[in-house]
Amino acid sequence: MHTLDFFRKKVVVVTGGTDGIGRALVKILLSQGALVSTCGRNHDKLYQLQKEFSSSSLHTMVADVSSENHCKQFIESTINVFGGIDILINNAGISMRALLKDATTEVIKKVMDINLMGVVFCTRYALASLIKSKGTIVGVSSIAGYRGLPARSGYSSSKFALQGFMESLRTELLHSGVHVMWVSPGFTASNIRNVAINAEGNAQGETPLQEDKLMSAEQCANIMIAAIANRKRTVVMTSQGKLTVWINKLLPGLADKLVFNRTVTLKDTWAKEKAK
Repeated sequence: MHTLDFFRKKVVVVTGGTDGIGRALVKILLSQGALVSTCGRNHDKLYQLQKEFSSSSLHTMVADVSSENHCKQFIESTINVFGGIDILINNAGISMRALLKDATTEVIKKVMDINLMGVVFCTRYALASLIKSKGTIVGVSSIAGYRGLPARSGYSSSKFALQGFMESLRTELLHSGVHVMWVSPGFTASNIRNVAINAEGNAQGETPLQEDKLMSAEQCANIMIAAIANRKRTVVMTSQGKLTVWINKLLPGLADKLVFNRTVTLKDTWAKEKAK
């Protein structure tokens, strides 16, 4: 299906639309004639977004998806402005890099509140409108939702839980006409890793990955948009991501060793780069 035809005049909600994949989604969707509503925690970034894409087709609102009341207000505001919702893309998320022995439980709870409960809140309040429009609900997951990653226990847990929620919801809505799907980007050149929180809950500001070798946010957004238009069930991006999922499914013991060794290699490389 040609995505230009699919998204024209459809009301699309994108949570976390001020950076990375979310911002790329907003830009592409507007170019394809969609009516887009997005939220974020940073007022200045939302203002810049609204200024760049000055149009009655874009609605923005300051909201923290970890707050149920914020999510409720954001969804209600979208329905008031555009009359309903056709597609909900639960994109807002936060990453975390810390060993469990070092992390506080409050930090892990923060990750779960944003990555899981934010999806639950927004989906719950948009559900009636989505059932009415026979729309689409999208969860933005991760390879970490298929394979637990060391020093990512909070993040992996939130993405496993997200996929469980989406799968349950898909089954509940099987005969409603609502399409439920999730997508799992690989490592993407996105701000989410630079603002990944550490054991104390502070942004780390650095990443051990080489940005020039990662999928761009725009590439990721285009894959997602095509998947939504074609009503895919799930999408795992990048060959490395697909390989990781299959090895973990068929040879879980080997996957443990490979993931551990890969993590140690990245940590050592990062330490050497910082020491230069």
